[in-house]
Amino acid sequence: MSVDDTPLARAAEAAVAVKHRRFGEDLPRPGKTRIITVANQKGGVGKTTSTVNLAAALALQGLSVLVLDLDPQGNASTALTVEHHAEVPSIYDVLIEGRPMVEVVVPVPDIDGLWCAPATLDLAGAEIELVSMVAREHKLRRALGVYLAVHEETHGRLDYVLVDCPPSLGLLTLNALVCADEVLIPIQCEYYALEGLGQLLRTVGLVTAELNPGLEVSTILLTMYDARTRLAAQVADEVREHFGPKVLPTAIPRSVRVSEAPSYGQTVLTYDPGSTGALSYLEAARELARQAAPAADEELPQERREGS
Repeated sequence: MSVDDTPLARAAEAAVAVKHRRFGEDLPRPGKTRIITVANQKGGVGKTTSTVNLAAALALQGLSVLVLDLDPQGNASTALTVEHHAEVPSIYDVLIEGRPMVEVVVPVPDIDGLWCAPATLDLAGAEIELVSMVAREHKLRRALGVYLAVHEETHGRLDYVLVDCPPSLGLLTLNALVCADEVLIPIQCEYYALEGLGQLLRTVGLVTAELNPGLEVSTILLTMYDARTRLAAQVADEVREHFGPKVLPTAIPRSVRVSEAPSYGQTVLTYDPGSTGALSYLEAARELARQAAPAADEELPQERREGS
């Protein structure tokens, strides 16, 4: 192994690349804006972490990305250094008050080409307020459709919209599924990793049948991978067996840096660009951008579905 091919050298090279945005060729632009909802009703699977870091990785590699924060906790907004206190216009105002999304979306500091529509705690009440509204499932889709046209006129076409959902299958997640073309499911490489996924896949199937015929589960991202354990490898193999080419080749490792970054109001790409977590998200973003057209949905085997 040469001095230039050591882990330290590769980390330093990655850090310089992120700082100066020199990654060689930019990633290919999709033929149209890819709207991807990141969903998993199971908490603690790296959903928000994956949303913001994939978004940052895509933007740093030359693409134009919008993050919609639909989680009342606002963790995606925090990680992207976007204000989301009570007085800030947020996605709540879009869904409940009919406010134009252009008045809510703001650029993310320090990352060109990345925008965010923040969430505030007001969003916690949106589930109840949406119940009595007409066409409640289509609120986000209609607002986003108008915004995409406005954004294209002002800044050029967006390449990606990533929607971060709350860890539930309520009306907020339903809005996210109705507005999207694709679903990305983060799955942690731990025991019970596939538990509950049957319900999510059934929900996606219902949305596809009744509300959004173009919706597909296109991508599975393995998170919290610990190469030191046999369990992680077994879970990864099982997920790849069930979902095939939908699983991105790169698994996101357990990383202290990935966990620390949000507390500093950053993604891991800007917090520690040479870390294994940052390198993994950069590679996963490349794989996502070069992904083939989504294949038909696959279901979990009967014995692994929720309630078994």
